Amino acid sequence: MRTRHGGKLFYFNFDLAEEIGLIPKGARRVITPALSRAILDTFSLQIINEYDITHHVKIPKEDIRPHRYMATRYLQMQHPDKKGHTSGDGRSIWNGTFKGPRGRWDISSCGAGVTCLSPATAIEKRYFKTGDKNASYGSGRLDLSDGVGAALMSDIFHRNQIRTERTLAVIAFDDNTCITVRAGKNLLRPAHFFKYLKQGDYSGLKRVVDYHIARQVENKEWPLIRNSGEKYGDLLERITVAFAKAAAQFESEYIFCWMEWDGDNILTDAGIIDYGSVRQFGLFHHEYRYDDVDRLSTSITEQKNKAKYLVQTFAQLTDFLISGKKKNLRAFKNHPSLKRFERIFEQTRDEAVLYRIGFDQNTQALLLKSAQDRERVGEFRTILRYFEKAKAKRGRHAVADGFNWDAIFCVRDILRELPPLYLSDADTISPKQFIDILRSDYASPADVRLSRSRREKIARFQRVYWSLVRRAADLEGRTAEEVLRRIGDRSALINRYNRVTGDAIIFVGQRMVREWKTISTEELHQMFQEFVEGQILRPESPSAAAAPGRHAKSRKTRRLLHAMLDTVNKYRESV
Repeated sequence: MRTRHGGKLFYFNFDLAEEIGLIPKGARRVITPALSRAILDTFSLQIINEYDITHHVKIPKEDIRPHRYMATRYLQMQHPDKKGHTSGDGRSIWNGTFKGPRGRWDISSCGAGVTCLSPATAIEKRYFKTGDKNASYGSGRLDLSDGVGAALMSDIFHRNQIRTERTLAVIAFDDNTCITVRAGKNLLRPAHFFKYLKQGDYSGLKRVVDYHIARQVENKEWPLIRNSGEKYGDLLERITVAFAKAAAQFESEYIFCWMEWDGDNILTDAGIIDYGSVRQFGLFHHEYRYDDVDRLSTSITEQKNKAKYLVQTFAQLTDFLISGKKKNLRAFKNHPSLKRFERIFEQTRDEAVLYRIGFDQNTQALLLKSAQDRERVGEFRTILRYFEKAKAKRGRHAVADGFNWDAIFCVRDILRELPPLYLSDADTISPKQFIDILRSDYASPADVRLSRSRREKIARFQRVYWSLVRRAADLEGRTAEEVLRRIGDRSALINRYNRVTGDAIIFVGQRMVREWKTISTEELHQMFQEFVEGQILRPESPSAAAAPGRHAKSRKTRRLLHAMLDTVNKYRESV
């Protein structure tokens, strides 16, 4: 490992640093020269890779770091070898762990140079020089705007209670590349396990599973279980629950996270990692597919079965550990964990649709107690999904990083607008008014034509919505108007008009990169923080409903924040 010179600290996550224990609680949140130097000295690194060694690249002695760092091996779909012998971190290193007052954290760096585990080496059978742009996955660098976008989106997701790795720091370089320093209490992916499973390496698999469980116990995430069979059974149970809930949450929140059989693009706790192909849609663009050079991704609705397949693989894995014999994966297609997955997935989707309407957690529990009420919730979910899945007649077309077939309705808008309309003494609204609220900019007049079938669905939507409101009122001993007022206040935030999308975060990140040298470091961080706080859409959060620009000191910073918000509004319906 060598020092990479010329870096500047673009961003530092003070909240995360305090949580990890890197800075004292309540410390002054200013990037001082000492803090900047400490981050650069620790993380401004470049891998001395096989190209450097075989080509005898001259590196000044003072730049060579005294200790080795590790690029981890794991299974990866992009590689010709499907057993993980040559695949893993293509441009990242694991720096090590930090033990703080709230547990042990993994620290990794992305953009630190290309490794031999990159798909480029496996495909072209040669080593690559860091910075080479002639092959996919061959550079080892990370674009600065991508790093800033990942820092923004991961912080937004975390603040909205979506499991994710988090960005601790972004180090920028003059060529518009960066190194992002990432942190999480356990950054192991299913792919780290599946490498040993595919190879039938029992001892290797046992070591990584035992290490993972020990980390979870150390961090007080899981209880200590000494019996091996019970310990591995508990692992499977927890992974089943985590992936069922995550798949339902991603689908309900319109989060595209490319899950595949290799378990490369997701953490073992079903948290999001590696934001290169992660997106949050404005509409339910269920036909969107990411173009990864030689293959297209899964769609958002296919994520569920991919998550279920990962659980099936963990059932195979735990059986292998307990029995010592590796059975065929097909033997686990009816495993009890898959039935549990389905139950938790459906329950989580029911809770999510009630949450999106505006019901709080207590009311959700009341509305899901009886079979009859659950049937009513399921009926509403079905009719909502009809409007979510309606597509433009334009058909499939290319977008910046893949393909899409545009959705035409924004159900967030109708969920937000219905309570105030009903509180103004309108028991129902007309089909035309309903469609006018619901339609997106992607919809043509032909797309929103009010057929007899669609009129019936609009009437049914409102009828079931009202039945849920009145049932909640009965269960809570309130009037329907009181319930409407409560869910209206919550829905206004949950279904906020200016909700960030993947496209928006790309342009916001680019704007921050363009402007960062024209404003002070303090103003940049304040702008970053206020933008994130403006995207906290959970009424339960103390930071919710923040107004961007309220604390900005300079006129320029306020102008930039409002320009970023305009970008969010412009791309609110996109991918």
